[in-house]
Amino acid sequence: MSDIYFPSKVFEQAVHEIGKLPGIGKKTAVRLAMHILKQNSTYAHQLGEAIITLRDTIQYCKTCHTMSDNELCEICANPLRDDSVICIVEQIQDVLAIENTGQYRGLYHVLGGVISPVNGVGIHDLTIDLLLTRVANSKISEIIFALPVTIEGDTTSFYIYKKLQEYSIQVSALSRGVSVGNELEYTDEATLARSIRDRIAYTGIQK
Repeated sequence: MSDIYFPSKVFEQAVHEIGKLPGIGKKTAVRLAMHILKQNSTYAHQLGEAIITLRDTIQYCKTCHTMSDNELCEICANPLRDDSVICIVEQIQDVLAIENTGQYRGLYHVLGGVISPVNGVGIHDLTIDLLLTRVANSKISEIIFALPVTIEGDTTSFYIYKKLQEYSIQVSALSRGVSVGNELEYTDEATLARSIRDRIAYTGIQK
């Protein structure tokens, strides 16, 4: 950010750190830093403490691997959820997106990515083994694939599907209302809700 004039080294450092956030350009970083500067000291301290607390205290659910304040997330700990159904997603943001539709009452499993040799992501870099252990030790009736509609996402679904063949489990996938290459977090709620309701049987045939 050396091409931008800064009257203060402290301000420049703040802009530099804010600019490291994804989707934040130089001008946006300057605007955000100016906004913080204009607020009272209490606001700035609360913001800083919230960020530090977020980073230092957030846990990952020991069952589904989404974010949690405790060992078990609210979803896995909720006796009203259908624990016979698991929706497999790539990332935590996908859990948020699906929950916001209000159309799903089962549990989740966050893989932490998809198989992508090009990007150096292999099977053991994901939580696939933990998923299979979970299936083996639970009474699961349905697995729902809610992975990206990409080559990597389809490859991951197919790999898991083959591993599930030894179990008598219904395997389904979101209907193709979600655009190819699109991420769930950017899919509008109505489309995503419809894709969940109209989910289709997964046969292992990659189209």
